[in-house]
Amino acid sequence: MEAPEIVPDIIVEEADAQELDCEQVNYFPPELVSCANDSVKSYHCYLIELQRNFEYNIPLHHILLAVRTELDFNDENMAFDLEVERGNVTVKMKYVGEIKFPSEQVRLCQRFQITLFRVLLDHNLKKLDKVLNAFHSRHDLAMCDYLLLPCSGENQNPCNIDWKCVNSVLFSHENLRDNHKNCCIPNGFCRPVDAKNGLVCSCMLENCLVHTPHTRRVYCITGTSDILDANSFLSRKNGEDITYKQYYKQRYGINLQFEKEPLLVGRHLFPIQNYLHRCRQQKKRESSNAFVELPPELCYIIMSPISISTFYSYSFVPSIMHRIECLLLASNWKKMYADHCTQNVVIPTIKVLEALTTKNCQEKFHLESLETLGDSFLKYATSQQLFKTHQNHHQGLLTDERQKIISNVALHKLGCYRKLPGFIRDEPFDPKTWIIPGDRSSSYTLDEELLSATRKVYNRGKRKIESKRVADVVEALIGAFLSTGGEKAALSVMDWLGIKVDFVNIPYERQFTVQPERHINIRHIESLLNYTFRDASLLVEALTHGSYMLPEIPSYQRLEFLGDSVLDYVITTHLYEKFPGMSPGLLTDLRSAMVNNDCFALSAVKSGLHEHILHTSQPLHKLIVDAVHNFEQLSLSSTFGWESEETFPKVLADIIESLAGAILVDSGYNKETVFKSIRPLLEPLITPETLKLHPVSELTILCQKEHYTLKETVLSWDKGVSLITIEVEANGVTHKHTHAASNKAMAKKVAAEAVLKSLKERMVGA
Repeated sequence: MEAPEIVPDIIVEEADAQELDCEQVNYFPPELVSCANDSVKSYHCYLIELQRNFEYNIPLHHILLAVRTELDFNDENMAFDLEVERGNVTVKMKYVGEIKFPSEQVRLCQRFQITLFRVLLDHNLKKLDKVLNAFHSRHDLAMCDYLLLPCSGENQNPCNIDWKCVNSVLFSHENLRDNHKNCCIPNGFCRPVDAKNGLVCSCMLENCLVHTPHTRRVYCITGTSDILDANSFLSRKNGEDITYKQYYKQRYGINLQFEKEPLLVGRHLFPIQNYLHRCRQQKKRESSNAFVELPPELCYIIMSPISISTFYSYSFVPSIMHRIECLLLASNWKKMYADHCTQNVVIPTIKVLEALTTKNCQEKFHLESLETLGDSFLKYATSQQLFKTHQNHHQGLLTDERQKIISNVALHKLGCYRKLPGFIRDEPFDPKTWIIPGDRSSSYTLDEELLSATRKVYNRGKRKIESKRVADVVEALIGAFLSTGGEKAALSVMDWLGIKVDFVNIPYERQFTVQPERHINIRHIESLLNYTFRDASLLVEALTHGSYMLPEIPSYQRLEFLGDSVLDYVITTHLYEKFPGMSPGLLTDLRSAMVNNDCFALSAVKSGLHEHILHTSQPLHKLIVDAVHNFEQLSLSSTFGWESEETFPKVLADIIESLAGAILVDSGYNKETVFKSIRPLLEPLITPETLKLHPVSELTILCQKEHYTLKETVLSWDKGVSLITIEVEANGVTHKHTHAASNKAMAKKVAAEAVLKSLKERMVGA
């Protein structure tokens, strides 16, 4: 008979023996960057469709995104929602073909979008002149290079660009006195009007962007008033009624020259916000301060013709482009990974982006669920191989070896070696930091950086990212591959990171000379577990406490090490698959409620497994008897032990884990068999509806929500007993409780529960 193949130990690869320095950089996708100065530029065009789910009197226009490099989104349904004050705007993007623009036309488009976005971002002209002055300089540097063009028509043809709108940026360079000659409005409805920058045709004021030097503000003119002129009365906040002419004289010292000229109706521009931010508060009405009446002679025209719909539509663009930039970065990470991967692993780009997005971004999705999933698989995979390849190591050594691999320090080091920090999203989108395409001012730099010999990305500067964030992303990426491609895909990305794990089955070899049936009631225990052992000696080992003191029977600790990891993994995957779409935090809370010592200990007592533990310790016997008595005092609905004020001995939880480890080994490492056997012991399984948070977590959340002050726990020791004091100050009232218990965790739990009860009673009374 051939000897079993020996699987090599888990290896954590490093670049070299030296400590790896992790540069905290901020990557920018190369698809949106260019240094080319072609006379004719070819662009790949994508139609960005904007659809809203609420009523509003300003239409939304589609926008054409033109980029020099075709975007690799073949595996994506490019649609997402923006959360605005009145509801949601759905963004859809589709490829519509290739267009060639002459260089002069490209510069016109760039000038248009620079002017439009600069005004929207700043709401004044302070920075616009500086940016436009730099427009024709710095051609030798890499710049953010793509076009965002307005589409015209109700049923927009993808390539039907609204060139009148784009040309509006040239208004200030034309001969203003000649505008009236080219008026397109029928005779009798149009006339010359004196604006701040000269005589213009009245039609040019119907839809335009103006600057009022006396207020240093910009407005979009939406029309002309039919009833108001400089002699009309203006109602002020103090109740005084004065004419517009008097108002401008008193407030600004301006004497209006054209008293009978109808006033223009102007609107404040829409603020550019982070519309990817989750849980935005909704408003139903338009603010009365959104509109103003302006004398034409005080208005300096910047762009014409351009409508309020254009400004409204473009106010969403920075958030849209930020999402596209992030998706492109996630796509670049996929390509970098694929260059080193021998397996054909397909994973959606949006799932990679989820794994790269931390909770700090405050968006609808973040990495917490994938991190929880990846953490459980990483722990399970490494535990299984360490268990198989170190069959003489006791639990302590196995735990130490596992910690060297899965600790935050180790994962951070691997993540930095693979250049993950540059891809991580760790803060909310700030529109003020968004790079306006075509802008060549000194507000940003893009430095080329090589990801590999054949791939590059651009670095837009340094930033700070905590080492734990990098470790979280490593786990989340493992979870992303696991959730979409299964265990082989997860092992593949672990291998790429430098964590070598092989699931080859290795026989569990040990010297076991005793007869199992002489120590335990095998059939009865197998009936409790609903599993028949092929090697009953594993069952004996799983029930043997260290005090049993028979040298031929090892204690359960090694199997407990393995079982702890497999239960964590199978329960986490069960929750992830059974409740798809749950909030990331909920998965973490559900797992915490199911995978804990109290839950496992209660399950052991409820099923009667405690009666079969092999031990010779009188103190342990007393602890088990007390635990059984404590269990009998609890209501049957209590399945997770948090209502108990007594500590369960750890051995009760340990045997649930060691039995899971024994079944895993005996079944040939079939984790589904483990869950099928252990699951009935844990019933009823927790659901989002039955979840009861741990008192400490619930108290923390309540204090954060109600802005109560939660003071640090006061810990003291008295003859081996922990005394914990928790104090909360809520609306001037102090809620305080101290509890003593044999361990710190129990004392803290009971104290928190008492303070919670006090707070809730006062809130109900109020």
